[in-house]
Amino acid sequence: MKLKKLATAALLAGWAFTSSAAVDTDKISEVINASMTRFDVPGMAVAIVENDKVVFAKGFGVANLDTNSKVNKDTLFGIASNTKAFTSAALAKLVDEGKLSWDDRVIDHLPEFRLYDPYVTREMRIRDLLSHRSGLGLGQGDLMIWPSTDKSVADILSGLKYLKPASSFRSQYAYNNLMFVTAGEVVARVSGVSWNDYIEKNILQPLNMTNSRAGFSRIAKNNKNWAIGHIPMDGKLHPFFVNYLEDFRGAGAIASSVNDMSQWLRTQLAGGKMPNGEQLFSEKQQAQMWHPHITSLASKSAYEAYHQQFRGYGLGWSIEDYHGVKKLAHGGGILGMVSQVTLLPEKNVGIVILSNQQAFSALSAVTHEVLEDVLELEDKDWVEELAKKHFAGKEKAYANAAPKAPTDTQPQLPNINYTGTLHDEWYGDVIVEELDGKLRIDFTHTKRLKGELKHYTGNTFIVKWDEKLLEADAFIRFSMSADNRVESAKMNAVSTQVTDFSFDFRNLDLKAK
Repeated sequence: MKLKKLATAALLAGWAFTSSAAVDTDKISEVINASMTRFDVPGMAVAIVENDKVVFAKGFGVANLDTNSKVNKDTLFGIASNTKAFTSAALAKLVDEGKLSWDDRVIDHLPEFRLYDPYVTREMRIRDLLSHRSGLGLGQGDLMIWPSTDKSVADILSGLKYLKPASSFRSQYAYNNLMFVTAGEVVARVSGVSWNDYIEKNILQPLNMTNSRAGFSRIAKNNKNWAIGHIPMDGKLHPFFVNYLEDFRGAGAIASSVNDMSQWLRTQLAGGKMPNGEQLFSEKQQAQMWHPHITSLASKSAYEAYHQQFRGYGLGWSIEDYHGVKKLAHGGGILGMVSQVTLLPEKNVGIVILSNQQAFSALSAVTHEVLEDVLELEDKDWVEELAKKHFAGKEKAYANAAPKAPTDTQPQLPNINYTGTLHDEWYGDVIVEELDGKLRIDFTHTKRLKGELKHYTGNTFIVKWDEKLLEADAFIRFSMSADNRVESAKMNAVSTQVTDFSFDFRNLDLKAK
């Protein structure tokens, strides 16, 4: 699609940019509908901001296949990790108020904060919490919050010290949610109110994001206009309710609509100035949030697709170049629900897409189509181009998802030999018991992680979770004592391509109690 061009040059005035493109809303609607059909997405909502105006805000499809309720611009979705930029903005406000500095040590605000390495504990700064350079691995420790647990913030902070680092401090980028949970607690300690209350009172309300809430349980009881996730399996979509990652707090708990999020986009593109003319955070702090604090290699495929030459992460934002212009973006994912936010400051354009199916490519196709015209690029059918890659990737992933047959099958011991309570220092207790002749496993802090152990070979089993839609089958390998009792166990996902990285069974070190 091609958008009409109204001017030939972009004007820069401080943080304010003027775009030369006007949005063809009819074409955008066509692309959205095509993407939803191609990727089997029940519902999607999209808003586009251009030159400080909301030029498009609309819902498509249904919010819930069971009820057939329609999506509109006010339908709430879980924005998941797009919450991270709000947590960074909350800290930016506190920096502007002189209540903390980006370079304050975390332990100066959270005295109980401890990581595995005493040096990292001592040197971890506020900005380190927000830039995925802590040394912890991808999703490490997420089982303390995923897929919804009974752990408090105090429990999570207490568990951090048992997570062995995957790399040295500040040396590598590795996406980690727990550092943002920690950052949310810094907001609470410094402000004197909970992260949820601070976000709602100091960010959502001033921005007139009237329906948005910092947690699913905080949605107004009379507001039934919210979406439920859908997971594709066995050729059909399955409605799947989750509480919008409420346990993720500062890492992913906000519920919002595209109508509300458009005000957030306008504020970001205006250097922190809200639509009401007041400053939410200063341009100085936005420069900090939009500055790459850690970089990662740009891929060959990304260069070929949109000439990406660098990519990095700021404070709650992914940052890269896109055909020669700076692009700020972030994705968010929940089981059955994904979101995407994209900003091109030089063109004064912002896009937010919320959906209730977990196909990120459906959102990316719409985003790329809009940016293609804003930047006057060669016309491509992004829906079809990304669909080919998406479905080929899924086919390959699922083809390899089943465990390979063991090369040397060994018998198991009697079921009773494997029963007992296992304990991991950061997660807690995992119980293995025999019920009706079957081995069962119970992650005691996680309601949805209950399942059956199926023998694989020797002392290795495959955990088949009662909830198939988790798509998180895992190996469990028991180490036995001389008298054939369990001493310890290690776990890992059967398929790392299918199973979400937040099921970090690989990081558990289970010991018999």
